[in-house]
Amino acid sequence: MQSNTSSTTIDTDVTFRVENTDYYYGSFLAVKGVNFDVPARKITALIGPSGCGKSTVLRCFNRLNDLIPGAHINGKIYFDGEDLYSPRVDPTELRRRVGMVFQKSNPFPKSIYENIAFGARINGYRGNMDELVEQSLRGAALWDEVKDKLSESGLSISGGQQQRLCIARAIAIEPEVLLMDEPCSALDPISTLQIEDLMQELKTNFTIVIVTHNMQQAARISDNTAFFNARQTDKGGKQGYLVEYASTETIFNDPAQQATRDYVSGRFG
Repeated sequence: MQSNTSSTTIDTDVTFRVENTDYYYGSFLAVKGVNFDVPARKITALIGPSGCGKSTVLRCFNRLNDLIPGAHINGKIYFDGEDLYSPRVDPTELRRRVGMVFQKSNPFPKSIYENIAFGARINGYRGNMDELVEQSLRGAALWDEVKDKLSESGLSISGGQQQRLCIARAIAIEPEVLLMDEPCSALDPISTLQIEDLMQELKTNFTIVIVTHNMQQAARISDNTAFFNARQTDKGGKQGYLVEYASTETIFNDPAQQATRDYVSGRFG
């Protein structure tokens, strides 16, 4: 049975609206019939078991799936009211407006300073670069830790600092949205909490969508949560679908679907 429930009406501005969207890799239907809204300047968490399509859905918001041969969608995704997949939308400009932070920190093999400046330059920034670098590092709660070693390699700092450097690099080009795909999975608990605190600060200015396997993390930091599950197909693959979407408080304390209740309580299997 396909259940696609939205238990909560979000009475705020909507950044993304997903309407009856199917996600394909070639002829394989990977995620079926997704409907939900991503509210502006909130943190929305996508949770669920491996293979349920969370990252597939996330990457549709900045059209990274376009880079996979044969990947396509049916249905509609709107970004600030505009059809994200319209021929009028320039994917390169879209990816400037919708930044991405990946699971594994990936600083450029350049100095800390150039990690920030490089992306800003190729996106046409003409202002005071020193101010932008400082502002971006402060925005990622990293300035005080690296201000005396801006000429050192971005690869020379700790894993948690590298991930915050990647966040600083993303916000330097002034996006409206930050997509985060398991941004803390490779980090120690202290670095994880630093990133979580940072996300809470960043949502004042950015819409944030995060994929996480960490239930405690989703419960701690997100305002709304979408629970995805997967069913076996006749050909032996997995097809993802949205089980339930609601406020995080509802998902973790009073979900409408038994599958959601089982998953967040650890009885899922």
